[in-house]
Amino acid sequence: MSASAAAAEPEPAEPTARRPHMPGYGVQGPDEGTGLLPWSWAVERLRATRNFWLCTVRPDGRPHAMPVWGAWDGAALLFSSSVPSRKMANLRANPQVVVTTEEAEEPVVIEGHAEILTEKRDLQRFIDLVNSKYSTRYRVDFLDPEVNATVAVRPQQAFGLHQGDFTGSPTRWSFAT
Repeated sequence: MSASAAAAEPEPAEPTARRPHMPGYGVQGPDEGTGLLPWSWAVERLRATRNFWLCTVRPDGRPHAMPVWGAWDGAALLFSSSVPSRKMANLRANPQVVVTTEEAEEPVVIEGHAEILTEKRDLQRFIDLVNSKYSTRYRVDFLDPEVNATVAVRPQQAFGLHQGDFTGSPTRWSFAT
């Protein structure tokens, strides 16, 4: 599936939810405590988060973390970055990323594959989402692919938990790839 198609798709099918392996933390079974969280819980946080942490890998293997604005489009987290930036250089060499919400007490952590979008309709969709979410007035020409890359991160796995039920809410979602 192309990155352009990924950015335009509706909400994907519900991912598979299970308890993550967290030895030593006293995590309860999937039917105990709050139980497994629904994917809709994670989507609410992805849509509401103002700042995300993007973690990429440098060519020498060292991690690189930077905050980004982002918008959940129903199938992927979208963000933009200057083409010559360190994060884009990292993504061109290794598209595997981790993106987290800024809220540590009810986090959503996405592990996924970054794809650079270039189709005008995908860029316009991202601009529309960003302008609505951040009350900005960017025009699509801001996303000239020669200057600013637009990236879609589709989850392969995600993790979330309620801090108030640390042992009874941890959930890992797996997506068909």
